[in-house]
Amino acid sequence: MPIPQVLTGQIKDLGGGFKVKRLLPAAVRQAVGPFLFMDHFGPVTVEPGAANDVRPHPHVGLATVTYLLEGALMHRDSLGFVQRIEPGALNWMTAGRGIVHSERCPDDMRETRHVNHGIQLWAALPKEHEACAPGFVHTAAQDIPQTQLGAVTVRVLLGHAFGCVSTVKTFTTTVYLDIQLPAGCSLSLPALAPELAVYSLDHALQLDGEVVAGHTLAVLPTNCGCEITADQATRLVVIGGEPLDGPRFMWWNFVSSRKETIAMAAQDWSGHVFGYVVDETEMAPLPDRRGKPERRHPPRPAERRTKLPKGKPPPSEK
Repeated sequence: MPIPQVLTGQIKDLGGGFKVKRLLPAAVRQAVGPFLFMDHFGPVTVEPGAANDVRPHPHVGLATVTYLLEGALMHRDSLGFVQRIEPGALNWMTAGRGIVHSERCPDDMRETRHVNHGIQLWAALPKEHEACAPGFVHTAAQDIPQTQLGAVTVRVLLGHAFGCVSTVKTFTTTVYLDIQLPAGCSLSLPALAPELAVYSLDHALQLDGEVVAGHTLAVLPTNCGCEITADQATRLVVIGGEPLDGPRFMWWNFVSSRKETIAMAAQDWSGHVFGYVVDETEMAPLPDRRGKPERRHPPRPAERRTKLPKGKPPPSEK
């Protein structure tokens, strides 16, 4: 069956020369399953003293999913979690009604040359859980379920596949696989969820005999799997799940089924209502607000998201 969509993505400069390939959202498709944001970064060599830190910034209405292939990151958030992320481990951070986090180069790597390579995903929360309590779950590399299918290695990061089940709890059916396919080998991917997409991190693949270039996201027909073949040794990921329960509005780091929620989140970030990453004083500034969804109703007190955690707040914005 022909592949209905192949998304090539766009190169985005996040500042300081740090560039990513953004596959989702795309002009022709907002999401695959619950995933409505996908960045592939690296592999990029980071020179000593040139680390690109991501300052504390807020999220609402989504869960971030961080997976590294090389390098390391230090995660800190407004719930008090401090977690080093290393290759093969998985971070699932539920923003819900609001969370703040930073991602920085670990101190022991700042003055060493190293390579960063990984994938950042956002999963939209179902409407009934968009304002849930925030949370954080780290799964160490050795705790990720893995299986061998002949010469093919499959790691089940989220969901279940090939007899393996991830321990990470998600809000809807969600699939995220890391697959290493040796040269000349094939894998029969079943229809694990209504929506699935395949992304090669390096070389071209054949999906049911159709050639798909590396670094492109191939969206499979609804409720279909495929036969995956590689002429060269290839690493790929499979993402997907149940389709979203309706369209989402996205602006900066905020996702919601309601424009008013996004407008409120923007105001709350400017007003320091969210909370702070303990022991950090920086704050990512709110972007140019042109194009921000207009708030049509004043916020209700019950919709305010988080109590300020203990710790020193950042200085007031000038």
